[in-house]
Parts: sequence; C-alpha cells; structure tokens
Amino acid sequence: MKRRDFLAGAAAAAGVAACGKPAEEGAAAPAATQTFKWKMVTTWPPKFPGLGTGAENLARRIEAASGGRIQIQLYSSGELVPAFEVFDAVSNGTADMGHGAAYYWKGKIEAAQFFAATPFGMNAQERDGWMYYGGGMELWREAYAPFNLIPAPAGNSGVQMGGWFNKEINSLADLEGLKMRIPGLGGEVLRRAGGTPVNTPGGEIFTSLQSGTIDATEWVGPYNDLAIGLHQVAKYYYYPGWHEPGTCLEALFNKDSFEALPDDLQALVMIACQSVQNDMLAEYTANNQDALDDLVNSHGVQLREFPDDVLKRLKELSIEVIDEMAAGDELVRKVWDSQRTFGETVSRWSDVSERAYFRARSL
Repeated sequence: MKRRDFLAGAAAAAGVAACGKPAEEGAAAPAATQTFKWKMVTTWPPKFPGLGTGAENLARRIEAASGGRIQIQLYSSGELVPAFEVFDAVSNGTADMGHGAAYYWKGKIEAAQFFAATPFGMNAQERDGWMYYGGGMELWREAYAPFNLIPAPAGNSGVQMGGWFNKEINSLADLEGLKMRIPGLGGEVLRRAGGTPVNTPGGEIFTSLQSGTIDATEWVGPYNDLAIGLHQVAKYYYYPGWHEPGTCLEALFNKDSFEALPDDLQALVMIACQSVQNDMLAEYTANNQDALDDLVNSHGVQLREFPDDVLKRLKELSIEVIDEMAAGDELVRKVWDSQRTFGETVSRWSDVSERAYFRARSL
C-alpha cells in the first residue's frame, strides 16, 4: 500500500511539474500518458468459446477502457507457458497477468479450490454474493499473497454438466475404477467414491478420451463441449454438475506489475474483471440450450440425469472430504467456515426466491 501511495503521489507531482514548466530531458512521463505493456497467459486453447474468448474479452476491455495506456499481449495455453504453469509464470513475473481456474493450483494452495467451485455448494449468483460482500475476496487475496499474486473473479460458467461417459451410471459402483478427468474438490470426491481423478488441460481432453487415457470426462457444458467435439468420443451426457455448481474463473495479477499502475488504472482493471464476470455468465446462459439441442437432436447424444441415490451419496462424500481437509489446513478451515456460513444463509433466501419462482413457473 505504501508503494502504491508513493507511486500515485509521484505521478501527481509529475503532472503538476509538467504543467508548470517544460519537462527536463530524461524526466519521467506524467502517469496519464505512461504506457504499460503487459503479457497475459491463459490456461485455455486459443479462441476457445466462453473461456478462451472470455480471457480475450478481458484483455480487449482493459486496453479499450484505458485508452491504450495498458497494452496486453495475450498468450493462449502452450504459446508462452503450458496451461498448468500459468500460476508460476505470473508469480515470478514471466507474465504480468493470467486467466484460468483456481482449482488448478491445489498443489500449491489447497484452499485455492474453494475459490473456483465447491461440490453441492453455491451457484454463480450466490458465489458472487460471497466473493464481493461475504468476505470471499479478502480470503482469496490472503491465500495468494505469499506468491506475489492478486486474484480477481473474471468469469463464471454457471451450473456445469455432470460429464461424459461411455456407460450408464446407475449406482455409485459404476464410478469405481473409473479414470475421469475432473479437477479440484470434485476429483477428490470421485477418489473417495473409488474412481481415479485425472487433471487434464482443456486442449488435451478430446485426445485423452479418444485414446482411452481416461474413461470419462467433465468439461463445462453444452456450449463448450460441443465446440471440442466430446460427443464424438462419448455417448452418455450426465447432469447436474454436482461438482461445479457455479464455477468462478480467475484473473491473477503479478503484484509488482499491478501496483506499478496508477490508482485509476488499478480501479479500471478490477472493473473490467467484474464486467467479464457478468458477461461470461450471460454468454453461457444464452448459448447452452441451443448447443444441448444440437447434441441431442443432431448427434444422438443420450442425455441422462444422475440417480438421486448417487447424488445423495456423492454429497455425503463431499462433506467428508471437505471436513477432513479443513481439519488439516488452517486456511482451508477459514475459507470453508466462511463459505459454509454464508451459503447456509443465502440458500434460505434462494429457497423463497429463485427456487420458489422456478417451481411457480413450472406449474
């Protein structure tokens, strides 16, 4: 904070000096005309609908809103660093910012998973309430601070699908021995159910399923899943996405790069993140059903709902997994206590608002 205040003061002083007399040779440019050239890395394939294009949208909005004072060179997965090295690249300053999903970094920060999605947890609207008004942002920044990073919500897919399978799931026993691409907390629940979770970047999912490296996969939802052709390598499409009921994507910023910006540009960057947070959810809402109709009607995909007893047992296992994690990690405990308390409160409102309305609408 002291450094940021100093930079803002120095920028203001430079502006006053520039108005009072000609700038001396070699003097720093006023902050209002200074240009910042950033590198941005992502975990997504190039031009990937929703996720990859969301990252591109964020870069464009920052550039446009800043009047070109921030210029961003975007690198998709593998173009500068591999997908799962985005966190380190931004942390060490190889890149100034990144875009991905927090559960990819569970090997570094176990609590990071909770900032992306929690099985049977809050949906997108409830999660935003926790992030912006329930203490979630403060905890997220606390978790990333030791890594020289500043995180921010920058996209949400809404409730995801449960995944693609080449056999029907009629009981929990059908998950035993299953090698499934499923990251984060959902993967740990699958492990507890007898399966084997595999963390595979989005650009490798199709070939992994096609080759038999994995037996099943979740990805996002119809809009994304149709785009990468998962219907060509799996027959059954299950819902709901119990493991990711409102997945938050993240922008992460190198702290030194971010704090080098004057205050107005810092505020602009965060506003751009929040705008993309809202825009991405709207994009998925607008496109998912058309894509699902295409999958079912044009490609013969078999749409299936997980049996109630399977969902009930997965929920029980989710609570077991999370409680054990919280008992062994102080930061996980803090994040989970905050999320659980807020979720219990906000869900009561959801019951008499969203859920009650959906029920009334279906009468």
